[in-house]
Amino acid sequence: MTPEGFDRVAGVADPTIRNLRITQAYHALSAAAAASIGPVANWCTYATWASKQAGRTIRKEDLQRALEAAFRSSPDAASAAGEVATEAGRFGANIPLGASLSSVWAVLDPAAALDRASAAVARGNLRVFEEIGREFARFDLECGPDTDASEDTLARFVDALRPGEPPTGQDYLRRAFSHYYRARFEVDRVVRAQLVFLANLEIGFHEQTRLQPEIAEALDAGVVDPRDVRDHVVTVLFPHGAWLVRLRLFIARLTGKRALLDVAIDALVVETQRLVRRILTRHLMSIDLGTAVRLQLGTDLGAGFPPSLREIVLPELRDLLARIDPTPDNPRDSGAADWADLDDRVHFIADMFRCFQESPFLFDPPFTAAQLERLDAGERPADPL
Repeated sequence: MTPEGFDRVAGVADPTIRNLRITQAYHALSAAAAASIGPVANWCTYATWASKQAGRTIRKEDLQRALEAAFRSSPDAASAAGEVATEAGRFGANIPLGASLSSVWAVLDPAAALDRASAAVARGNLRVFEEIGREFARFDLECGPDTDASEDTLARFVDALRPGEPPTGQDYLRRAFSHYYRARFEVDRVVRAQLVFLANLEIGFHEQTRLQPEIAEALDAGVVDPRDVRDHVVTVLFPHGAWLVRLRLFIARLTGKRALLDVAIDALVVETQRLVRRILTRHLMSIDLGTAVRLQLGTDLGAGFPPSLREIVLPELRDLLARIDPTPDNPRDSGAADWADLDDRVHFIADMFRCFQESPFLFDPPFTAAQLERLDAGERPADPL
């Protein structure tokens, strides 16, 4: 990919189209890297499928339906909505009890939480591509032509990366691309595979550190200030007398005895936030690796390690695994209990990289020829994506 082509992808304004182009660009960068280091998965190979999964969140694919279904099937939500309707009726609102769930759902506008999650994932998708994707493109351009190892070529490439730890420094990227470069000229198959795995881990750790704010923001998209929701609910339920209702609620708070409407709205907010977090977590904590494998990121990996990665022979790889993988010799306890927790997330990713590094289906194209044709024409490919 040329620098001009890279800038065209990163410069697309529409986050949905941009994500699709980023996903396809990762596929191209993955193929370019594999051409020089061999047919084992590099970081861009995994990034292709992670970006495709991110696209589902950016498009809010199935999220609205899943959230509404969860809300309507929640006994706690139904109870809280009924309480809001009952207490609002005592203040003069006219909400039929049978329609309370639908009415309160419309007032709460949980789609706004999905919009916030979508925006956070879109920012993260672009941030990582602009930094790491760009370096892969530069690595192919500057180091790809070498037929023999050149310390000068590698030094020029690495010197352009910022020293220091992430999220601002790029020491892990400096080490990773040095290991990719070594892998290009390594004749021992096991050592070459472990150099690639080490580089993948180093970039993965840098990437996840950089993404921490966006991941936490996406998972917490449903968290709002109950006071804001309370004001919105009162405004909608009492279009002609909201100021008077607010005054009565305020006076009740001053006396130390909150109105039951206040309490009911807060209970509904808590339940809604719980449901939004659950749906977003389930959505964000899954990934399809091609068409062959669907992973639930909170579940231990069932796959084994390929022969080249079963016994670690590289000391620097052994050292890194000791820092980031509590069970470095098998995928036991690899499931991430909390995807917002960096250590949990990196542990799962380390085992995922290791289990699937030699899986050829990871190089399958992310889109069909027909979808690519529509994308090249500036259109959104037809679902499913």
